[in-house]
Amino acid sequence: MIVELDDTSPVPPYEQIRAQVAAMIGSGALPPGTRLPPIRQLAGDLGLAVNTVARAYRELEAGSLVTSRVRTGTVVAARTPHDADDRTVADTRRLLTEAARSFAATTRRLGIADGDALAAVAAELGCDSAG
Repeated sequence: MIVELDDTSPVPPYEQIRAQVAAMIGSGALPPGTRLPPIRQLAGDLGLAVNTVARAYRELEAGSLVTSRVRTGTVVAARTPHDADDRTVADTRRLLTEAARSFAATTRRLGIADGDALAAVAAELGCDSAG
């Protein structure tokens, strides 16, 4: 699992972590049962305080995206077939916004022009153009 922080972003680090992990879970990049790195390890890897990563994990757990157990650590929660049906329009929009925010941060970090990023999304969606 690769999480990258944008030091110039006004979004707090815990929220950047939460949003990126939520986007990875939503996209299927982190399937159910996938173990997340231990809090101390991820904090060390990112150069953050343990409490910052712990807050991100708590937020993910509150959103039922992960479960935490003393012996097994934090794992991606199992999804049931009706989960998508239970999702509200607001939940769907929030997930879309998180995915878009994560994508935008990645493209900026890589130095990709906005037009090229939009063209890549349009191609993945099967659109003729980004506009």
